[in-house]
Amino acid sequence: MATAIVQWIDSDYCPEGAEKMRNEPDKVDWVRVMPFVILHLGCFGILWVGVSAFAAWAAVFLYFIRMFAVTGIHHRYFSHKTYSTSRAGQFFLALWAGTTVQRGSLWWAYHHRHHHQHSDEEEDAHSPHVHGFLWSHIGWITSRRNFPTDYSKVKDLAKYPELVWLNRFDLVVPIAYAFSMYGLGALLERYAPGLGTNGWQMLVWGFFVSTTALFHGTACINSMAHLMGKRRYNTTDDSRNSFILAIICLGEGWHNNHHRYQSCTRNGFYWWEIDPTYYGLKLLSYTGLIWGLKSVPQSILDEGMRADHAKSVAASERAEEVHGNTSLRQVLPAAAAIAVATATAAHAELPKKADGPAIHKDLSSELVKPNNPAAPDSGDRVI
Repeated sequence: MATAIVQWIDSDYCPEGAEKMRNEPDKVDWVRVMPFVILHLGCFGILWVGVSAFAAWAAVFLYFIRMFAVTGIHHRYFSHKTYSTSRAGQFFLALWAGTTVQRGSLWWAYHHRHHHQHSDEEEDAHSPHVHGFLWSHIGWITSRRNFPTDYSKVKDLAKYPELVWLNRFDLVVPIAYAFSMYGLGALLERYAPGLGTNGWQMLVWGFFVSTTALFHGTACINSMAHLMGKRRYNTTDDSRNSFILAIICLGEGWHNNHHRYQSCTRNGFYWWEIDPTYYGLKLLSYTGLIWGLKSVPQSILDEGMRADHAKSVAASERAEEVHGNTSLRQVLPAAAAIAVATATAAHAELPKKADGPAIHKDLSSELVKPNNPAAPDSGDRVI
């Protein structure tokens, strides 16, 4: 218990050794995860502080601005280095990412790189196929074995002591962020009372509610992006593309794309795949804070287009097999033949005109007979 309490403050405190902890079986450490539990319980504070339009919209805004930090900084910079920045810019990005309350950037990058190395395999800490949905969504983060950061897997980042410090004392930025929310609310209560908010309300909505929603939005990529959606690329895992998750997580829903090629800045490979994180990073590049955004190779784009075309053809052929010889399509020509025959018979009973012979045309050769392979099929498609 003492070790877990110290780890609230110093995440690198491992008196028995980090490697030993990582080799432990999965088990929830309730003492160590108590701050995580408190984060969720804090959401119930809305019962006491109430809600104002300003606080609610602030929570939404802070969700997306910090989701951008998760996707654009924790993920696309620290985990994959898909663009470049200066050392000062890197520190600023790490501070921004720290407000997401998802541990330090080095811990985040280590686990994500490990995920790609063992995706949907036994060693993948949050594979829904191996460990089940609930564990992949939230359980894995409560296990002792997943607490330590393996700095040997993030050597490119661990050489910066300021990043290691932020990673080691990963509660510093979240606590500062929580105090800033309270302070903002107190200032608004005093100088803009018309907004109807205060310090406690902004703390609950801007920190607890927004951060909890942010965690579960991020966790959906671990759990749901390997279960729902479509697969364009034939990767070794079960990663999938989902438009819904792309909206919730600012472009991270194009997960199958990402698992096919991890080194590009954008996850939405094609113009019609919405990727707000990429758009934001592109805007940041105009400020000079970041640069060198990596594009998707043309060979990867061509591979995806070929895969999409092949799947469209396959789907068309399956539809043709299912619907090509349905009873309805067989009944319609027969019904047409009966209708024509009836009309012909009725016409034959009418008296002929005196000024000329009746005109009779044999339509039997023009009728489309069922199961006639030579007959044209209105369902045929040209591809």
